[in-house]
Amino acid sequence: MGKLATKVALITGAASGIGRASALKFADEGGAIMCADLDDEGAARTAAMIQQEGGKAASLGLDVTSAGATIAALESTVSEFGGLQIMFNNAGVGGGDLDWDTIINVNLKGVAEALQYGAPFLAEHGGGAIINTSSIAGLVGLVGAPPAEDDDIGLELQPGAGAYVASKHGVAGLTKQYAIAFGAMGVRVNAISPGYIETPMTAEMRDTPEGEEFLIALHPMGRLGQPEEIAAVAAFLASDEASFVNGIVMPVDGGYTAR
Repeated sequence: MGKLATKVALITGAASGIGRASALKFADEGGAIMCADLDDEGAARTAAMIQQEGGKAASLGLDVTSAGATIAALESTVSEFGGLQIMFNNAGVGGGDLDWDTIINVNLKGVAEALQYGAPFLAEHGGGAIINTSSIAGLVGLVGAPPAEDDDIGLELQPGAGAYVASKHGVAGLTKQYAIAFGAMGVRVNAISPGYIETPMTAEMRDTPEGEEFLIALHPMGRLGQPEEIAAVAAFLASDEASFVNGIVMPVDGGYTAR
């Protein structure tokens, strides 16, 4: 019997990357999974992958910046599976060329609203576990390769970098605050801070050999992470094996933040 047997999980950003890997891992551990994503077709494909392996899964389209949609997702999950014990607030966007409002709305406001409505919901329904996806950028600032000859600035001064770092530091802070507020109500709240992971979000940065080599060199282990490695930690934090783990922001970064 898997460590998440009898549990129901709502996972956002489940259409690809860490979200999809986590949905597959949680299902492999016996959980019933609601796969949620703005990309509803991608979420449905993740659910189908689980079902093909004999697991329990459903999907829904979800814009995490909408409070109403978040509340509806909670209710839909309970309606589909009869309960809810785990929330993995994983949906997010990278920095790149996105503007401040978009990054903050998705990465920070989206998690804030999931906590605002999700933590009391779990507390009222017997407790559970919440995992948030922060980032190494929620623990330290980001560094970038020297700018190319046709660029004026490097990563550190690109507009999206500041918003991304601010959003992920915010997630780390919210994690600790909600852990304090809801721990006595049977709801554990933790966060994971991934290093650079081989997912669609980092694909553009890895597009050239030089770019990938630079990213690899930032990690003392000498490689990038895999989404399955984040999923394994998320499954542990969601499980009863982590019953006394609350309020941590755990780096899963190959040593990136050890410097």
